[in-house]
Amino acid sequence: MEGGQQLIASYELLLQQSKGMLELARRGDWAALLQEKSCGLVDAESLRQLEARISLGQREQQRKFELLEQILALDAEIRTHLLARRDELGRLIVSSGRQRELNRTYRPGVGAAPVYQAADRFDKGLP
Repeated sequence: MEGGQQLIASYELLLQQSKGMLELARRGDWAALLQEKSCGLVDAESLRQLEARISLGQREQQRKFELLEQILALDAEIRTHLLARRDELGRLIVSSGRQRELNRTYRPGVGAAPVYQAADRFDKGLP
């Protein structure tokens, strides 16, 4: 069952990629995470094609199951980090919009009422 060993090795590689992606997510290296994720998707497609051609024995099926459990657990943690990042970006977008509105509202000379000096409004000759 040489093909079975190749398939298990592919799942082990996918596990290592998942561990690497989790580390990138923990560090907040979003660009590298997206790059790694896109490469991982290509490998996952190759894995599906390989699996369609190979049948596994009982021991190999058990190992595959163990690897998949680990991969899914890592994926869930990666997803948690990604959702937290999405929420953070959402807050930043809202905050930026508010700041832009405040700047428009209170920016001198643009749509704001003219500012008068008190001395200009009152007669200077009165005691």
